[in-house]
Amino acid sequence: MRLSLITLCLGVAFAADPIIFYSKSFPNSTPAYVSIELSKNGDIVYKEAVDDEQPVKLKIEPAEADEIFALAEKLDHFKRPLESGLKVAFMGEKTFRWVSDAPPQEQKFNYSQDLDANKLQDWFERISESEQLFFFLERTVKYDKLGVYKALLQLEAAYDRKRLVAWSQYLPLLDRVAKNSSYMNVARERAASLAEVFRAPKAAPDASKNSGQVQP
Repeated sequence: MRLSLITLCLGVAFAADPIIFYSKSFPNSTPAYVSIELSKNGDIVYKEAVDDEQPVKLKIEPAEADEIFALAEKLDHFKRPLESGLKVAFMGEKTFRWVSDAPPQEQKFNYSQDLDANKLQDWFERISESEQLFFFLERTVKYDKLGVYKALLQLEAAYDRKRLVAWSQYLPLLDRVAKNSSYMNVARERAASLAEVFRAPKAAPDASKNSGQVQP
């Protein structure tokens, strides 16, 4: 009896924590494959291969996760087709999947005319772009000190275009550059400025509007 109650509680907990799965397969592009698993609390598992043994884990803000899950709800948790059926160029096979205690609901498409589907895809594209910028910054910080400034400029440009998520993931790298005299002064100053902005996310949008960019 006790075991049954425990099983029931675990089942309820699982049912209360659905996951949205997104993947994009686009051969000959970079990356050729991306998958993202998003939990309701904002936890993300990011992969660039189906069998990726070292996935990246990050976290977005609860309000951002709420917005993404609200879009999935508008799409009936992917119970209805999203493919437009129009003859358009191949832009990669996208997959949306709703994973909960019920059988998963899934839709695959190349191009959709559904505005909510496009908004949802854009959210996952932002997550992917953010990770690509993280990987580029990480590589330059470790192996190409002269390239760090370029990586920081790209990061700043994405921030200005509101394409970044999970800002806290960049802070260890930004602090490393800002505090290390082996990097160029312009890179150190820009890294420090970006870190200051990322640590004050509530003030960041207003600062972006007023200044247009982080000052060098």
